[in-house]
Amino acid sequence: IEYKLTYPNLEVKSSLNNYILFYLNKDAQTKENTQSRVYEAIEDLDFELLKDTFSRLFAAIPYEWYINNQLDKYEGYYASIFYAVFASLGYDLEVEESTNRGRIDMAIKTDKVVIIFEFKVVERESGQNTALEQIKDRKYYEKYLTSGKGVYLVGTEFSKAERNITRFDWKLASC
Repeated sequence: IEYKLTYPNLEVKSSLNNYILFYLNKDAQTKENTQSRVYEAIEDLDFELLKDTFSRLFAAIPYEWYINNQLDKYEGYYASIFYAVFASLGYDLEVEESTNRGRIDMAIKTDKVVIIFEFKVVERESGQNTALEQIKDRKYYEKYLTSGKGVYLVGTEFSKAERNITRFDWKLASC
């Protein structure tokens, strides 16, 4: 027997993720600023603003939350925070979306674009962004090329030691 827990509707999904975001930020003004900045970044395709906003969010997570657990060692921890923020804004999200070459960590679909995210937790920075390279090498973007929308690839790496974004690179997919 297998069960799948999901949201009953968009209102519950948005409300739950708003609560998670509020819990991460602790005060309403910070939450609203975070949401406004993320919304602006996605709508304007300002990936530098998106990186800066999430870096600030991760920097604000208290040290005590990492004691006696290993959550920060797994990409799912970081991906779930991205998910909570995007879902709280009502974006159409696909997570762990299968392709013929693997699974996409997360994709945001707007009226104009599809943004594919790959997340990696790394011991130390390397010369290249392994997350972005995975999207390109496995051609995760191909399934969206016929959508008539721009398709952007975003590779995000997190440091185990820093517990924050160390690399955040993006590019427009080409046919």
